[in-house]
Amino acid sequence: MICISHYDSPLGRILLAGDEVGLCGLWFEGQRYFAGGLGSDAVEKSISVLSDAVAWLDEYFSGNVPSIAIPLHIQGSPFRREVSSIMLSIPYGTTMEYGRIASTIAVRHGVSRMSARAVGGAVGHNPISIIVPCHRVVGAGGNLTGYGGGLARKIALLELEGVDTSNLRVPKRGTAL
Repeated sequence: MICISHYDSPLGRILLAGDEVGLCGLWFEGQRYFAGGLGSDAVEKSISVLSDAVAWLDEYFSGNVPSIAIPLHIQGSPFRREVSSIMLSIPYGTTMEYGRIASTIAVRHGVSRMSARAVGGAVGHNPISIIVPCHRVVGAGGNLTGYGGGLARKIALLELEGVDTSNLRVPKRGTAL
């Protein structure tokens, strides 16, 4: 059974989803792919993983590196789960380019190259935003490509973590806006 709860963050209301395995969803209300994969049978109910996620978010939005370990139930294709695993390795307050994630996957699989666009698709469909830090993934040369919650939130999250965003470029047009 999927249980849900809501969290009022400084950047907008968040929907949390969890099950007996772990946290399986964290979306800003109204974001692209909002509640993707969440069935209509989800029940508003407090369970420990959702309480832990709220405590994690409280710590995070207070400007601290969260010390709470939350069990995650990352779903999706093996490729998407692998991209999520790499995103989880990006340290607080740093960024990583899509191309570097693609290169890491290529090396792991013994292939000459992996598509950064494919990585971008997996990052864009991340169902557990913030905790699986897709906001830390940037385009080549610091280009701020899309973020499901919107670029203003992506910049705010990076700045909360102390990232110098002055070198990051916001595109003038495109889907990232």
